[in-house]
Amino acid sequence: DGTVAYGMMVGTCMVASLLEVIFSVLPGRYIRAVFPPVVCAVTVTLIGLALTGTGMKYWGGGVVCAEMIWKQHAQVVGAVGDTVSAIPGAICTNGEVKLPYGSAEYIGLGFSVLCFLVFLEFFGSPFMKNANVIIALLFGYFIAGVSNYEGLDYVNNDKIAAAPWFDFVWTQWFGLGFYAPALIPVLVAYIVTTVETVGDVTATCEVSRLPTNGMDYSSRIQGALLSDAFCSTLAGLMTGMPNTTFSQNNGVIALTKCASRRAGIATGVVLILIGVFSKIAGIITSIPDSVLGGMTVFLFANVLTSGLSLFQAVDLKSRRLRFITAMSLAIGAGVTVWPWAFQDMRASSYTAAFWTCEDCSTAMKGLRNAVSIFLSTGYCVGSIVAIILNAILPEDPPEAEIKAGITNVDWDAVGATEEKPDDEFEDDATPESAIENVATDASDKETQKETA
Repeated sequence: DGTVAYGMMVGTCMVASLLEVIFSVLPGRYIRAVFPPVVCAVTVTLIGLALTGTGMKYWGGGVVCAEMIWKQHAQVVGAVGDTVSAIPGAICTNGEVKLPYGSAEYIGLGFSVLCFLVFLEFFGSPFMKNANVIIALLFGYFIAGVSNYEGLDYVNNDKIAAAPWFDFVWTQWFGLGFYAPALIPVLVAYIVTTVETVGDVTATCEVSRLPTNGMDYSSRIQGALLSDAFCSTLAGLMTGMPNTTFSQNNGVIALTKCASRRAGIATGVVLILIGVFSKIAGIITSIPDSVLGGMTVFLFANVLTSGLSLFQAVDLKSRRLRFITAMSLAIGAGVTVWPWAFQDMRASSYTAAFWTCEDCSTAMKGLRNAVSIFLSTGYCVGSIVAIILNAILPEDPPEAEIKAGITNVDWDAVGATEEKPDDEFEDDATPESAIENVATDASDKETQKETA
């Protein structure tokens, strides 16, 4: 039954968490070699891009109904009629209101949060600007609470009324088990979360104004991976699914300018209290998805901005690094924007033409699902491409070799002797002397870097 299946899934996840333990004990030099600045920048950028898309799904009414919007396509309805399953459907539920994904009412609720964020930036005090995330979210919640659609409320009070005041953490036990066919997909999922954790910690260091290289950075990566594995195992013992780093927090740090560990510990205590006092949890779960989407799309875009800022440490004038960046973003961003080349659409298992496998064995289906998860997760496949290219591509030739190679060029053949304005070059300047000047400037800059 379902409880046995859930217990086997939890147990399998606990066993697979050992993979992150292995990653966490690798020496720091190996971690720095595998995740240089270009890989970290690509990873965080792709995470932000993927999360921003998720935020848009929430903004329009909800994730599930957003992914089911294809069921309302005129050609689908005209071709198959009522044979398309209505569950899950493209109708989004926010409180008592049921409207199609992207309805103006849902968009308006999320937009109220964004508008209030802009208002706080103009007129808010320093404290209000630092707390703009929670203030704007509460404002959107207030707008949803006082609004209605044809007499139906956007905020469902039934969740609040049904929630007990106090509820112990363990409400139901599940017998732990192990399901071998699910091991490979779960291991791939842990590889994905490992890449995400490295990217999140890098983004946290960036928005916290901490170095994103060196021994201290490597130690933070190791600690985060070990914490990920330990907390996932602990979650299994508490009958919960595994957890990983929360990318949205980077957006919170960037907006609030608060990177204190004490704030993180206090937030953890608050979350425990919310989990025990169910009335508070009922209030939070009653926030409409469209309101959450208006906030999360902004927070997720801050993660994307952190990824872009990490490229400041990448010399994109280098042909090698530019190629690595372009290739990894091409694949990662492409998969993020349109994952259906490799991924099954919701409620249509084993239908992706890349590898259907509907009649495969259970073990082969597990392998197929693992490959599908890997290829359809943009920040995973994009980061792996960046890691591989960084490992195999040769370094750019030194400046001296470039100079030696181009001084023998027939400048007349390539039009390099074309006359230039007098104020652009000195009268006695030649291509060779210009190259020497550039090489000298580059050498001086390199000397300054080494001195620093």
